[in-house]
Amino acid sequence: MTKPIETWLTDMDGVLVHEEKAIPGAAEFIARLQETGRSFLVLTNNSIFTPRDLCARLRSAGIDLPESAIWTSALATARFLSEQRPGGTAYVIGEAGMTTALHNVGYIMTSQDPDYVVLGETRTYSFEAITRAIQLIEKGARFIATNPDATGPSPAGSLPATGSVAALITKATGVEPYFVGKPNPLMMRSALNQIEGHSETTVMIGDRMDTDVLSGLEAGLRTFLVLTGSTHRDAVERFSYRPTEVYTSIADIVPLIGG
Repeated sequence: MTKPIETWLTDMDGVLVHEEKAIPGAAEFIARLQETGRSFLVLTNNSIFTPRDLCARLRSAGIDLPESAIWTSALATARFLSEQRPGGTAYVIGEAGMTTALHNVGYIMTSQDPDYVVLGETRTYSFEAITRAIQLIEKGARFIATNPDATGPSPAGSLPATGSVAALITKATGVEPYFVGKPNPLMMRSALNQIEGHSETTVMIGDRMDTDVLSGLEAGLRTFLVLTGSTHRDAVERFSYRPTEVYTSIADIVPLIGG
């Protein structure tokens, strides 16, 4: 027997917002969760921004939620590293979302013999920084990356993202990174721990089969795919796994939130 849904996880881009504009039903979805007292987190593989930055972005689109309701791949990476090697050191390629998360768990940023090279998202990848990362990995630093996304969107077209730069570093060093973000189910489990949720009573909502649905499935969650982002209905059947349900948009899920 399927248990009632008690807690909710949802992707951000393609589910709640698209190109800085709220997707119809998104504000109502978040408001309904808050009105009913349901625990929830908004997840994103983007490690550039802090939760405060993302809250401001969502607020400007008409979606109001607290910083504590945002869970990024940077936060998941910082938690993972703090559990693996408390008080460690890292050489970071990334922006405020990543460096702030690591500082908050007591990590020291250094380019001298760090425990880890941590690759996050940035819009200004530096050849010098990538070269230094390669040299440190060759000397024995462990290689961590926030997410495997090869490209990211922009008004002008695709941008190289973490996965592409990670591939460059791997080609140079022969060392594969450990990716913490989606589709690694570790991202889902860390989010569940954050809200004290249980896999049997939690749903993951996403717009991508290869990240959102896959990571939710592997973490034992029910998965709802919405068709307002990357995956279109006719593409669902091409995958060897299926979401629990497919909805046109987040607006169709609002009525499912119990009182």
